[in-house]
Amino acid sequence: MSDQTSRSDATEVSAEFGYKPELKRTLGSFQVFAVSFAFISVAVGIFGTYGMLLNNSGPVGIWTWLIALAGQLLVALVIAQFAARIPLSGSSYQWASRLANPRVGWIFGWLTFCYLVTGLMAIDFAMASQCLMPLFNMAPDEQTARVITVVVLLVQAALAIASTRLVGLINSLAVGVEVTIVIVLVIALLVAVAVTGDGSVSNLGSRGVAVDSANYFAFGGGLMAVMIVGLATLVGFESAANMAEEAKDPHRTVPRAIVGSVAAAGILGMMFLIGLTVAIDDIAKVTASGSPVATIMRDQLGAPTERILLVVIAIAFFGGGLVSMTSCARIVFAMSRDRRFPAHRLMKQVSPRTQTPIPATVLPLAIGVIAMIVIPGDALIELITAGTLFPAITYGLVVTLYLVVRKRLDRRTGAFDLGRFELPVAVVALVWTVCAIVILVSPSDATVPVIIVGGLILLGSVYFAYMLVFRREVLDTEPGHDVFGGTDERPREHPAAEDADI
Repeated sequence: MSDQTSRSDATEVSAEFGYKPELKRTLGSFQVFAVSFAFISVAVGIFGTYGMLLNNSGPVGIWTWLIALAGQLLVALVIAQFAARIPLSGSSYQWASRLANPRVGWIFGWLTFCYLVTGLMAIDFAMASQCLMPLFNMAPDEQTARVITVVVLLVQAALAIASTRLVGLINSLAVGVEVTIVIVLVIALLVAVAVTGDGSVSNLGSRGVAVDSANYFAFGGGLMAVMIVGLATLVGFESAANMAEEAKDPHRTVPRAIVGSVAAAGILGMMFLIGLTVAIDDIAKVTASGSPVATIMRDQLGAPTERILLVVIAIAFFGGGLVSMTSCARIVFAMSRDRRFPAHRLMKQVSPRTQTPIPATVLPLAIGVIAMIVIPGDALIELITAGTLFPAITYGLVVTLYLVVRKRLDRRTGAFDLGRFELPVAVVALVWTVCAIVILVSPSDATVPVIIVGGLILLGSVYFAYMLVFRREVLDTEPGHDVFGGTDERPREHPAAEDADI
């Protein structure tokens, strides 16, 4: 697509929804796909959760990945329906604001903001403590990990501010490296097992150290707990929708990226899990290891391969964090230009030189730095764990919204559309999201994360109440035009007068 066509498309799409185009439309189809795939990052997800899987369910727990894949793919199909019709930064915030009302949209936006900012801290802190420090032979030290996390946050913010195109290129590189190395590692592991005999296909059905667990099949027990491997990994695919105003031909590229990233990550992740599990020579030893994936690599392929793995994991971590920061900045920008976010007059500003929202990008950076300084160690870990709940809740609300408004949605020629399958897909997706939330809150150690999630929702409720009392008109209006049939009776333009910031 030529630059002239891209600019025309940007103007047309933005004008349709009542906005002046400010962001630069530079992301091609693969780069849009890379945004979602980099956020999912199967290498990072499996690297971080495989040890928990071995301890709770044994190697056989890898098959729960397929359940999570099927459920998340259904959610992705529903989200793609919205992305094809409302390709705006802010994703679920925009969809709910325009198809329900701005109050509902604000709730979606706040949940997404909380999810992205906690996810950013989770990714970068894990990158520092579990990947970079072992890679450079640094002794485990939480304070050092926090310093490294701050440095990583600063670099990511600088890149996100400099250029959306640069972010897209970096993510594309990260995705290419990750996919290539995972496929190569799976093949190498299986060949090593075949040649040496160290490892066994029987591992795929083994309960390992959990064989005598009394609560293995119980509610919240070992087998149910390992569902978090898929649930914590196969998330963030809607990030492509959050970058829709910077994507070329967004009605087609964004929905395809959302669905394609889940499908590709799901297949690649299952291959990786099978390769790792078959390559386990001593289940008890690997389970007791601080980093089971690295241990398997070292045992089967030697120490140099372990180092290569850590480098690749670091690249994947960095790409995922960069996408998370960029997506978080876009949700802040989207809510701020509608005057529904604290300090909105500052947060909606876009640099005329870089065409990126600089203050909105600095905000997640500042929150991350402050968190690294003031939050105690245990609380930080719980905060990171709490981030897994936010996407599950948000996905459930998005699917519910779709079931409520689906008959009012228009049909855009050439855009992604499920047709007659939309209702059964959405119903099953809703059932799945309810199950996912139950799974995540069922373990006994989930109490603190639930409290943290509740606290962040309460904090948002305070600001929401302030707007209802003192800035009610902001939640009564919506720019642009409807994207569904019928006449919209609501006011569509914001009042001209700017109210005071908080």
